[in-house]
Parts: sequence; structure tokens; C-alpha cells
Amino acid sequence: MIVNERAMQISLANQRILVTGASRGIGRAIAKQLSASGAKVIVHYNTQEEEAMSLLAECSTTAYLAPCDLSNAAEVKGFIPRLVEKYGPISALVNNAGISPAAPDTLPTADWLEVWEKTFAVNTTAVGILCKEFVDHARIQGNGRIVMISSRAAFRGDTPDYMAYAASKGALVSLMRSIARHYGKEGIKAFLIAPGFTRTDMAAEILAQYGEDFALRDIALSELTRPEDLAPMVTLLCSGLADHATGTSIDMNAGSYVR
Repeated sequence: MIVNERAMQISLANQRILVTGASRGIGRAIAKQLSASGAKVIVHYNTQEEEAMSLLAECSTTAYLAPCDLSNAAEVKGFIPRLVEKYGPISALVNNAGISPAAPDTLPTADWLEVWEKTFAVNTTAVGILCKEFVDHARIQGNGRIVMISSRAAFRGDTPDYMAYAASKGALVSLMRSIARHYGKEGIKAFLIAPGFTRTDMAAEILAQYGEDFALRDIALSELTRPEDLAPMVTLLCSGLADHATGTSIDMNAGSYVR
């Protein structure tokens, strides 16, 4: 069989994509890459308004600001319908926002539980609400893509201090697979990216505590992953060129955990 190959070109023109936690770090890099590829980006943020506004100036296409406190389920409910009403149909949802507060196992149970519930509120409950509302919207459109930014910790586990984080990110794996399996014939695809240690503001505290050599010893490459290293994969998954990978989890951890 002769296959006529053609150059792969990614254009997200005419797409409107919501990126949560887009004001900095991985989300910011994703938003900029999506915009550079032609998409109109809805920039979600919580408290980082100044950073979010500065991102608009760095985007190559039209971008919109969308504040929302993901720790407050009452505020998250209705978020996507409000955005659709204001800006128009959304073609893809990138669930990037997340928190990773430490909760040592030496904490009293009440304090430990407070961290656990706070972590799950942002990393899991909010994501579940956003996915539910996006699926409702995408079923009407007959098309839609969801990209979860999870973590290596979802598969490898983490230290006792970050058990809540690992568990909350692990929940996204099952959520993504369930969406992919159930809604595929309605045009809805779902994917998950599991980064390892990535050079972000959120990781700076860990680097300050343990040192960069500690992180480098854990990976197979010679330098830590940057947010910009993850953004092209998200762009590919949003493009429709990888739809037959729906339901898959993609490790991007610099070889620190190979399954």
C-alpha cells in the first residue's frame, strides 16, 4: 500500500480554548503556545490578575480573562456556561490549575484533613465540575477535547508530605479515561499529560528546600523540564491530529519514571 505523506502542520484557527491556571507556570506556557498556533485563549486565573493581564499582551491572537476561585465549588458551577454565553463556543478545555500544599504525617489529623480537602477542592472537585459542564457543552457541539495536566505522582506516588497531591492527581486519570470511553462517539476526546518535576514558581519552594541537584539526580536528562517543553504536546492534542490517542496518559517527566 502506498501512503501519500504530507507535512504535519498544526493550526488552531477558529478554536476557542479555556486554560485554567494560565497566569503563570505551565498554564502560561500552554496559553502562549496555543495562541501562537492560532487559537483564541480564555485565560483563567484566581488571584494573579496582574500576571494574567500581562499574558494577554504576549498572546498572538485574541485572548480573554476569566477569573474564578476553583477552591469554591459554588463559584465553579456555571463557570463554563457563563464563558460560552460571553465569548462563544469552547472547543477545548485544558485543566492545568492545581495546588500542592505540604501535609506532613506528623500533623494532627484535623490539620492534615484541612490540607487534604483544600487540595482536592482545587485539583479534583473543580476539575470534575469543569469537565461535566464542558461535556454538556461539547455534546451539543458534537465535538470537544479535554487535556488534563496531572503529575508523575499520580502513577509513581509521592512523599508522605504530598500524599494529598498525588491522590488528587491520580483521580484525574480515572476521570479522563471515563470521559474518553463514554463520550468518544459523541465527538468528545480526553487526554492526560503527567509531567515530572518542572521548573515553575510552585516548584521553586521545593528546589529551595532540597536543592537543584536533588531534582537533577532523579531524571534521565541533563536539565529540568520547563513549562515550554510541555506546551507543544498540549497543542498537538487540541489540534485533532491525535484524536485516536483519546484515553491515553502521556508521561513527560524527563525519564524519571518509565512505565
